[in-house]
Amino acid sequence: MILPEEAVILLVEDRDDDVYLVRRALAKAGVSNPFFVVENGEEALAYLEGLGKYRNRDEYPLPDIMLLDLRMPRMDGYEVLRAVRSKPEFKSLRIIVLTTSEDLQDVNQAYDLGANSFLVKPLEFENYAAMMRTLTSFWLHYSRNPTIERPSATSKKKNGQGHHSEGRD
Repeated sequence: MILPEEAVILLVEDRDDDVYLVRRALAKAGVSNPFFVVENGEEALAYLEGLGKYRNRDEYPLPDIMLLDLRMPRMDGYEVLRAVRSKPEFKSLRIIVLTTSEDLQDVNQAYDLGANSFLVKPLEFENYAAMMRTLTSFWLHYSRNPTIERPSATSKKKNGQGHHSEGRD
């Protein structure tokens, strides 16, 4: 069982200013969990699958929570949701959409594709910090954490796959 303060958070966000705001908000909320950032959907999938520079799981552990922006270049958040939820080993990964969109169609589509929650990025920093405090309190302390299947080295070799990659932001 992973302790709440050891739960790994993966932020999938292409805008540096939003990454900065999330970092500051987590710090202000007193959240010191391991925190990793990737800047697009393709990188998010590589991180989850342990490909390329993310091969070492000691350096890039599997996340317990993914904070996912919807609007990104190359592969948007919807495509990430679709891809992640299509893989049995990641079906239990908790994915929280964190976006500027308040469009009901975006909300519905994200939930249809398997998002666990949909949050709109606040305009004021104080509200951002409060959101991070509430988000981590609920998802890390009160919500029960499902087990994410972690393939053994033996099963990966049988499938012709390499090791998982690792890395921290």
